[in-house]
Amino acid sequence: MEMNATYTSLVAVGDSFTEGMSDLLPDGSYRGWADLLAARMAARTPGFRYANLAVRGKLIAQIADEQAPLAAAMKADVVTLVGGLNDTLRPKVDMGRVRAKLTEAVEILAPSCKQLVLMRSPGRNGPVMERFRPRMEELFVLVDELAARHDAVVVDLYGAAVLGDQRMWDVDRLHLTAEGHRRVAEAVWQALGLDAEDDWLSPLPLARPPKWVARRVSDVRFAREHLVPWIGRRMSGRSSGDGRPAKRPELVPYDGPLS
Repeated sequence: MEMNATYTSLVAVGDSFTEGMSDLLPDGSYRGWADLLAARMAARTPGFRYANLAVRGKLIAQIADEQAPLAAAMKADVVTLVGGLNDTLRPKVDMGRVRAKLTEAVEILAPSCKQLVLMRSPGRNGPVMERFRPRMEELFVLVDELAARHDAVVVDLYGAAVLGDQRMWDVDRLHLTAEGHRRVAEAVWQALGLDAEDDWLSPLPLARPPKWVARRVSDVRFAREHLVPWIGRRMSGRSSGDGRPAKRPELVPYDGPLS
């Protein structure tokens, strides 16, 4: 990786993680690590262009079929691809098909850009995570293999202990907080050979664990506001991203918010 390389454009593809949930801005929109990364790259490169094709709830087949060809046509310097985790969290999943569609997406994107960035997605510590861990790790083995095959960069968020800290996750227990997204942006920034601004792996300060009553209140809120609606969508075949457009569908100069 060339240190202090100059990049003139970035295209991000994926699902809610790349869309930016739950890094909520005052106007109700989401920022997220990709926007933060684009803002930093734009600050050092006049005319820097950015597109974000990510849509919450998308499965890897949708990312490969709908987003990857559009991103490839943009011929950006950097393309980030994160997908497949939504598939692994489904009650039933064909991991062979997941592997095939992720491979297809990489094969579309890798020749179209100067640098493809893949990730081993972060995972929140807790009992639910253990159920899906084998599927996630199967996916990440393929990510490493594809990166080696196509000279892509892999950002290992899964191996970062700090991103497993429950305080890095929003109340829905599926999406990172603003601090989590900030650290992911720094991780990708460094992986692209740019000078580090801080240690994104540094642990959070020690804190007392919440009391039993607080944990139960949190569990009830999570079940009512997030778990039950999520189960309802799975049973009906709906997705939170149905009918939702990409947040930044065109590769244009970036003047988005830094805060």
